[in-house]
Amino acid sequence: MRNRRIAVCAAVVALAVGTGGVAPAAFAVGKGPASAAAKATVPYGDVNGILRRLTTVDGAPGALAEVSGGHGRTTVLTSGVADLATGAPMAADSRFRIGSMTKMFVATVLLQLVAERKVGLDAPIERYLPGVVRAHGNDGRDITVRQLLQHTSGLPDYLDYLSPQTVLSDPLAHYSPKDLLKLALAHPPVFAPGTGWSYSNTDYVVAGLLIEAVTGHPYGEEIDRRVIEPLGLHDTSVPVDASAIPGTHPHGYAAPTASERLDVSAFDPSVAYASGAMISSGADMNRFLGALLGGRLLPPAELRAMRTTVPTGDASGSAYGLGLESVPLPCGGRLWGHDGGIPGFETMSGATADGRAATVMVDLDPGGTAAQDADIQNAVATALCEHTVSPAPERH
Repeated sequence: MRNRRIAVCAAVVALAVGTGGVAPAAFAVGKGPASAAAKATVPYGDVNGILRRLTTVDGAPGALAEVSGGHGRTTVLTSGVADLATGAPMAADSRFRIGSMTKMFVATVLLQLVAERKVGLDAPIERYLPGVVRAHGNDGRDITVRQLLQHTSGLPDYLDYLSPQTVLSDPLAHYSPKDLLKLALAHPPVFAPGTGWSYSNTDYVVAGLLIEAVTGHPYGEEIDRRVIEPLGLHDTSVPVDASAIPGTHPHGYAAPTASERLDVSAFDPSVAYASGAMISSGADMNRFLGALLGGRLLPPAELRAMRTTVPTGDASGSAYGLGLESVPLPCGGRLWGHDGGIPGFETMSGATADGRAATVMVDLDPGGTAAQDADIQNAVATALCEHTVSPAPERH
């Protein structure tokens, strides 16, 4: 649900990594459409080392990175385990909860509605949700759709008033969007709309309700119809309150204490709603980002609006567009993507304008260390910056 400030280290490729006693990372190549003769061996050795660090020094049970280098070449790296009870290794085709990366899908659907002239990007949300956002100084008449998507609305983040301990104490509890809004709107705005930037999951609760008000359909159905089905994202879904992850997936863990691992694989994602409830895979996330940045999901004007950013104030130089974050890469250029955290999983996906994409997942959250956060970010940046591709040896 929450966004972790992306702070890509300029010295990312110089990270020291330790292998400890963990089994070597699995290595899978060529999940793309290329023929066997055309498949390439892409070592991504630095990424492999960071994954080992995540599952040793940082304490995550398992980690996965899927890297799309373009031209149908895909590499999957894994480290650690998918199940602490059995020791089963992390599967290359794992599905997992993606947390706040859901926001990219929600923003895409809303911008499609803008392109269809069903929603005005600079219209007040009151037009579509009359009376829904009015309490303690929060007023939908003063907040635009653009400000929701860019986190410049000033709405308080409901997660500031819902502790991780409360969520973990009853992982199957159901929350309605109105429950989440009530938590947020019991507090005054962080700032007047349009006068600052502050990440708020409440913005995307409202965005989900707005999609439903305009289309007459649940926001998840619109994501499925407009994004998942057209792109053939077979691993991607928008659960309402289903607690199971379908298909091959690792167990998700939380760490209430440094030495404790709580299995939270069965989890009702309604507490995240449109701010972070989705399930996907590395392959699907990379395909989605490639299609989004490549102009397959949005007309040029709406894609430009999505990529028009405001600074977040982070030392990394990150900036936030409409559901899409931008960060300078240590090798030049910028990463476009998002990160996410939801009980059981921490994730990040990033892509570049020339078609490279990378997604990283660990099966531990909350309770991951600051080092875990940084290493996930570094793994994505390293994958996007590693250009050397060695051709696979010919078979005779």
